[in-house]
Amino acid sequence: MPPESRARALVLRFGWNTTCYQILNPGMRLWFSEERNAVVGYVANRGVRVVAGAPVCKKEDLKTVLEEWHRHADAAKARVCYFGAEARLREAVEGQRGFSTVALGAQPVWEPGSFTDAIAGSKKLRYQLARARNKGVTVEEWPSDRGDDPALWRILEEWLQSRGLPSMHFLVEPETLRHLMDRRLFVAIHQGEPVGFVVMTPIPARNGWLTEQFPRKPGAPNGTVDLTLATAIEAVGRDMVTMGIVPLSQRAFAPEDTLPTWLRWSMKWARAHGRRFYDWEGLDRFKDKFQPDRWEPIYAVSREERFTPRTLLAIGEAFAGRSPLRALGASLAWAGGKELEKLTTSSSSRER
Repeated sequence: MPPESRARALVLRFGWNTTCYQILNPGMRLWFSEERNAVVGYVANRGVRVVAGAPVCKKEDLKTVLEEWHRHADAAKARVCYFGAEARLREAVEGQRGFSTVALGAQPVWEPGSFTDAIAGSKKLRYQLARARNKGVTVEEWPSDRGDDPALWRILEEWLQSRGLPSMHFLVEPETLRHLMDRRLFVAIHQGEPVGFVVMTPIPARNGWLTEQFPRKPGAPNGTVDLTLATAIEAVGRDMVTMGIVPLSQRAFAPEDTLPTWLRWSMKWARAHGRRFYDWEGLDRFKDKFQPDRWEPIYAVSREERFTPRTLLAIGEAFAGRSPLRALGASLAWAGGKELEKLTTSSSSRER
């Protein structure tokens, strides 16, 4: 069996972490346990193996799999960091020496019916959905073989260009439309044309789903994203649904999640200045308006006594596919161009 097919079978059987299905993304390396039914998806940068979430295996096998995987990494003289880890992995290493944990943010979670109840009980949410419907927006589920539709790719490309960030990979692979497989695709239609879509990704062992992507076309009617999400989540109807991590969100931050001083200041800087690249606070408010049952903390768990800048750079490179400093430089140039464009437009308007 090809490695990708073997990994997929394990994910569909044991995948518990929210990001479990993303180990099938392009560019992932796969390691298979020789002792248990288990797989690890990771990328290697700067001598660090950045793992997508956690090993995919039975809960009772996790500690054994971790020990085997760490021996394998030690033999290669590689450090290990689990990015996007959740409670199960954190509990597995709790109390052990040689691990450091950093709170990355939080993800909202809904139980059966809660999402629908939130909409029914919120005048603002009902209004947003009504606005989209009144403009003629409808939502359809498309089969996976329609993921190559050019209209969807145009929406995705325009949406990515509007973010001000370079194309990302690893756990936020933009080209999921090429690799839908067990994912489900819901498309918003307006005047006969797609104007947005939602990709729902399975979390099999929790009988749940992740809203992996929900881009919309610039100029799409207000409420398009809300209506598409509501339709998709109602359609999958499983035990749990999450919209995934809001980076830097403090909704599930625990006092014991202490950070090294350098990292604490880095995160403060990101909260203060990062909004020109990505509106973290806006994303946090958007997800919270659907009144989740709870917010769950998301971690980076690194196999080192103290979380180091080297590990942070390795994580950044995993996402950017290049030096994170170069990626930051490109983003700064984009932001500078946008600011100049605003100033030029404002100046021209005053002259008129």
